[in-house]
Amino acid sequence: MQGAGINAAVLGRSEEKPWPAVAADPLSIVPAAPSDDDSDPQSRSENANCPELDCIRSWLPEGVLAAAERRSAELGVGADRVLLASRLIAEDDYVQALAASLNVVFDPLTDTPRSDCPLTDDRLIDAVAAGLLPLQWEDDFVFVIAPRGVAARRMAGLFASGSDLGRRFRFTSSQRLQQFVARHGNEVLGRLAADSLRLARPDLSAAPRARQPVATTLVSVAAFAGLLLAAPAQVIALIDVTLAAIFLAWSALRMFGSSVKHREPNRRIKLADSELPVYTIIAALYREAASVENLVASLGQLDYPPEKLDIKLVIEPDDAETRAVLTRLRLGPPFEILTAPNAGPRTKPKALNAALPFARGSFTVIYDAEDRPERHQLRRALDMFLDDAALACVQARLTIDNTADSWLTRIFTAEYAGQFDVFLPGLAALRLPLPLGGSSNHFRTAVLREVGGWDPYNVTEDADLGMRLSRCSYGSAVIASTTYEEAPARLVPWLRQRTRWFKGWTKTWLVHMRAPHRLLRDLGLSGFLTFQLVVGGNVLAALIYPIFLAGVLYEFAMPGLSDPETNLAIPVGLHAATLVAGFFASAFVSWRGLLQRGLTASSWVLALMPLHWLLLSVAAWRALYQLLRDPYYWEKTEHGLAHTSRRHAAIERMMGKVPRNEPGLWQPRASPAA
Repeated sequence: MQGAGINAAVLGRSEEKPWPAVAADPLSIVPAAPSDDDSDPQSRSENANCPELDCIRSWLPEGVLAAAERRSAELGVGADRVLLASRLIAEDDYVQALAASLNVVFDPLTDTPRSDCPLTDDRLIDAVAAGLLPLQWEDDFVFVIAPRGVAARRMAGLFASGSDLGRRFRFTSSQRLQQFVARHGNEVLGRLAADSLRLARPDLSAAPRARQPVATTLVSVAAFAGLLLAAPAQVIALIDVTLAAIFLAWSALRMFGSSVKHREPNRRIKLADSELPVYTIIAALYREAASVENLVASLGQLDYPPEKLDIKLVIEPDDAETRAVLTRLRLGPPFEILTAPNAGPRTKPKALNAALPFARGSFTVIYDAEDRPERHQLRRALDMFLDDAALACVQARLTIDNTADSWLTRIFTAEYAGQFDVFLPGLAALRLPLPLGGSSNHFRTAVLREVGGWDPYNVTEDADLGMRLSRCSYGSAVIASTTYEEAPARLVPWLRQRTRWFKGWTKTWLVHMRAPHRLLRDLGLSGFLTFQLVVGGNVLAALIYPIFLAGVLYEFAMPGLSDPETNLAIPVGLHAATLVAGFFASAFVSWRGLLQRGLTASSWVLALMPLHWLLLSVAAWRALYQLLRDPYYWEKTEHGLAHTSRRHAAIERMMGKVPRNEPGLWQPRASPAA
């Protein structure tokens, strides 16, 4: 985080170094040279513009306090927030000291019964985001405050003025308030995370539904069987032509989308740090003990004041290993560790929904454990939001970091380059529905809540949410800021990940096509057709590829198969043309993406596209089977297994040799013998 702390000279470490994952001794600092103001501590206390620091002035050197006050004025936040974000004090210690100095009770909330809080369960969740918890004893109300922003300064000023309001207030820390709500509101949080969308918009949720009448389905199947028996050659030919047309349209859309020129705002809207809004970052973590420390370090390098960040790390109840790593890191503000409720399906979108009610930022971004976003990404997203008030979502460009690990990661890199650097920016420029990537999605928090958050019953919640935003008339865009990701290098993990993706895209298509006329009305004709090709066509192309390929190969092996006298008219020429067009379109889009990334040295991998498509078909058919057998199962992708890093290599080229154990950069995976 830019300026992650008070002042490089005061903290005694260089701004060039990343924010450490584990804080050093907070009092091991080198004070800045004292100014005239710093020379008299007593005078300094009396004339301070930050009365919130009076309770701890004896704890820290005057140089540190002066630096905190200056940064507080620059950012428009309380000086206590500066010290907390710099990890020079612990929140619990500070709030207790503040309470003691103002003769206010510090309430740990450990023994407070649920009956003392008059809020309903739904409003109890809101208490954490507000930092305010009302308690009632008979007719007497007390408000427990977790100070944020400039709340500590205001309270210090209010109580110092002689007000007797102190008896109406108590102080606690944000973590203790969150723990109180987790103990007493976990059931309602689980309901909100798992069922909000299902209850509010059942037509847009992939949740289980009551069994539908099967009469229509049986009639349709019977009619098709009758046609097939009556005119098999003609029906098969019609199906062939239809599938080929869809395949060709899918290829044409990729070519067209990649040819559209797109732009970002011509000017950079350089907001002063005091004008920056609070930005929420949510990362859903499950079995990520190997990756989470580097994620924390990467978030620490973001060019954004840590005092204005609100970072939620959501873990599963039984994930002891990830919890142990986070405990060892001893994270304080702006980090908060949340536990996903044990209700509904165990999916990433449910974990994200569990954090959404607690988001304090005007904007929210989603990162995965293996993500390494570029430093400027939050500010670049803000530029786009401020340039276009109609935007609800901004997608950063994803790229694969461990390209050199295997041929699978190389072709993954080519895919992502074509998708995020060429195709999606074109769709966004045309204002067509955008199938979001699963990470680095930036949202207006209010809009995200308005549309129902993520669908916990969909295993590609990103694509579904992108379509839902479009149906609600909200726009999405792509920014020229990169997030580096780790791709599976081995076949089995790759197959599991792609199976989940195909299953999720199929669910997304089925959900939104429940009422085609409404979808057409919501998206318009161009958006409707784009949805069919980008979501449905993506799955269909993978399913029919081996069928078309088998037909072409069989014709070459046994000429004459398409002779009309055989009464089995297979348009092999159409199959071949369709496959060639599909290969060319995909290879061209991927090559353009590699060219933009300066990675044309990996272009040779595009020659393996026919094999890659065959593997995609295996994943698609496996997804179809899994959709029927276990539609809500989330196949976890393991991270922290990469052997190479393009990002690390680029840093080495720019800055000279960098030690491989530099915090926040790439670290090689330990060998099995280690």
